Amino acid sequence: MTGTRAYVSPYRDRAAARTRALILRHAARLFAERGYARVTVADIAAAAGVAAKTVFASVGGKAEVLNQIVDQAVEGSGYKRTVAAALTTQTLADALTVVAHGTRIGNEGGSTALEAIRKALPAHADGEALWLQATAAYRDALRTIAGHLQTIGGLSKGCTVDTAADLLWLWFGPAAWRTLVADSGWSWDQAEQALYRTSLAALAPA
Repeated sequence: MTGTRAYVSPYRDRAAARTRALILRHAARLFAERGYARVTVADIAAAAGVAAKTVFASVGGKAEVLNQIVDQAVEGSGYKRTVAAALTTQTLADALTVVAHGTRIGNEGGSTALEAIRKALPAHADGEALWLQATAAYRDALRTIAGHLQTIGGLSKGCTVDTAADLLWLWFGPAAWRTLVADSGWSWDQAEQALYRTSLAALAPA
């Protein structure tokens, strides 16, 4: 007996991927502008130019839309490339140059998604889990880099890997970039240079 093989259409798959990307892009913008609680699936559909049932079929309900925005932001942040590049460095200055630029690119490119996530936290059923989903890989990446700094002798006396990881998060986590760029009106270039100089001065061995 011959089985029936499901037909796979590359064109249909590409069209579905484009629709999903369109929905997520507009949803992130709406969540960032209005806040998660004030946006409905109908709003997302209207902004994306599709029917509400298309949003549900392509991505899911509002919670699923937010989850995919988070996953997309994590993957698109480039943290894997930043870690890989940092691990090739042999001096503190070179490592922090990589970290400052890599996290700048990730935060600049993902600023809309990050703002959407930030505004969703108070309204989300489990804001702590949402924030962990959005930042766990980021923090782990910085801890890996902190371990490398210790290996190459790039930490000041008494500074442990855990302490360095926490400080890297303070200087290069999303809150630092948002404080300088969104809240204080700095350019991304200014913020990158300031955070680099601050971290270098604080971590450099005497």
